[in-house]
Amino acid sequence: MILKTTAVALISIISYVQASPSNPLNHLSKRPFFVLAGDSTTATQSSNGGGWGDGFLNTTLFKGASGRNFGHNGATTVSFRNGGDWGEVLATVKQVRHDHHPFVTIQFGHNDQKPAAKISLSQYTSNLERFVTEAFDAGATPILVTPLSRRNYDNSTGTPSIVMSLANETMGTINAAHHSYATYIDLNQASTRYLNAIGPKNASTYNLNPLDYTHLNLPGSILFGNIVAELIIQELPALERSGYLCVNGKLKEDIDQGIYHLP
Repeated sequence: MILKTTAVALISIISYVQASPSNPLNHLSKRPFFVLAGDSTTATQSSNGGGWGDGFLNTTLFKGASGRNFGHNGATTVSFRNGGDWGEVLATVKQVRHDHHPFVTIQFGHNDQKPAAKISLSQYTSNLERFVTEAFDAGATPILVTPLSRRNYDNSTGTPSIVMSLANETMGTINAAHHSYATYIDLNQASTRYLNAIGPKNASTYNLNPLDYTHLNLPGSILFGNIVAELIIQELPALERSGYLCVNGKLKEDIDQGIYHLP
């Protein structure tokens, strides 16, 4: 069981069960439609970006479940709204909500933390809360996602371990979920745990290019897309019980045991 982290340094681990209006009923009456909002670590693979989104949509959805990836290279919680991407997310929710149960995954942080963005941690958190409120109002179930770990390692102790460069954004995302009563999944903690287990040499095989330790190639998209699916199943098991969201069994076993896997 992957636990959620609530401290910046990810030292204090607790299990948190959310009593949230976002949790669907035990039985889903409509097929799910996943609308993915985020930066390049969610986006479709391209020359300068690529994340878990397409791997999630293309390998974990079944029985007519579907979705659309709005991940945008370079996006922040501000630019995603100001550039019109968030408006497209809400428009899509309204288009599909009569025939589907829309879910909106929301993952940012990689670009919000950059000094040039001029977005404070409190602003980042409040921006996520606003996304959640508007997704609810549009008729969707929002799912906040803590940012995917970068694959940079510190070897100063002789044992390589992931540099926790997104700890503040992880905390901000979880705080936003608590404040807005949204479901959340801790992808940062889950991806960090797996990357620490397999080590830097294996982790580099998921790089978009040899020197890109942030973005994912197609096998990386599939692997981390399945991690996202497993985390969502833990929070919303009705999706798996209904057969809409399923994780590759061998991949799940390897991830849970910290065994290197290249889809």
